[in-house]
Amino acid sequence: MKLVAVISDTHNVLRPEVIAVLKQADSIIHAGDCTTQEIVDRIADLAPLTVVRGNNDRDQAMHLPKEARITIEGVRICVVHDYADIPEDLMEIDLVIYGHSHKYACERRDAVTILNPGSCGRRRFHLALSMCMLRIENGHYQIEKIDLD
Repeated sequence: MKLVAVISDTHNVLRPEVIAVLKQADSIIHAGDCTTQEIVDRIADLAPLTVVRGNNDRDQAMHLPKEARITIEGVRICVVHDYADIPEDLMEIDLVIYGHSHKYACERRDAVTILNPGSCGRRRFHLALSMCMLRIENGHYQIEKIDLD
């Protein structure tokens, strides 16, 4: 079994409670808006990191990919920053992870789960702070929402 921490929209903020959860993970997925390369590097020091570029990423972080596709324990994952960037063809995907809205969301589109872990960085519009942990094993996954408020 693999534990995968899923975060987004840190906006140059790494809260101690977020770091504590990230340290438990086998790997980390960040759906963009790290804001600086320093944050990318700090997160990558905790566990293997998959990260995409958000609309607020700057300096070296601007060179991050707009989309990443990975497979963990048989689960095929696509990571983008904005819901609008989710590919139309999801035939080879089990789980899509996105960010941008700062609001937790989890929905099904046919056989695909589409997950936004919410923001765990700067608070926006009085929205709750959250992140997720995936438990992945043998092609199956469970999503645990972690409320940070």
